[in-house]
Amino acid sequence: MSKVEQYITSIPDFPKEGIIFRDITTVLGDADGFHLAVDEMTALLDGVEFDAIAGLESRGFLFGAPMAYNLHKAFIPIRKQGKLPRATSRMSYELEYGMETIEVHRDDIKPGMKIVVVDDLIATGGTLEAAVHLLEQLGAKVVKVVCLLELKGLHGRDRIKTCPAETVVAYEGK
Repeated sequence: MSKVEQYITSIPDFPKEGIIFRDITTVLGDADGFHLAVDEMTALLDGVEFDAIAGLESRGFLFGAPMAYNLHKAFIPIRKQGKLPRATSRMSYELEYGMETIEVHRDDIKPGMKIVVVDDLIATGGTLEAAVHLLEQLGAKVVKVVCLLELKGLHGRDRIKTCPAETVVAYEGK
């Protein structure tokens, strides 16, 4: 059986010298790789009780939506500010060079709802931390975070301590 790592392309010195960029577009661009990634991420939810999957814009949509479809669960998009048409709640957080704000439709989240958050990557953890806080602020319970990749050297997992987090592939560096 093949592994998702075989479909990930590592690009040295991008976007700057000393960085190894882990390109997942090669996973998405291969039918077997994409299928395997969605299946392996979905398998991380075995035994987890939840009502919906919330995917982070935009790569969390790519994996979270097919996972929700396969499991017959609702899919909730968490988007960048200004992209959702109905009443929203938002959470701002710091990036390396500035601020970002994410939003979710308020009426998509019901008090006590159990949610899995899906994204492509755990890096510094800022976006995931903001998403978890946003959903919990609205009365949901985030029961798990699932991502395809983790860059362990950036310690992003340390920022999402209120719920378990799992990844399919983990790289020791940054």
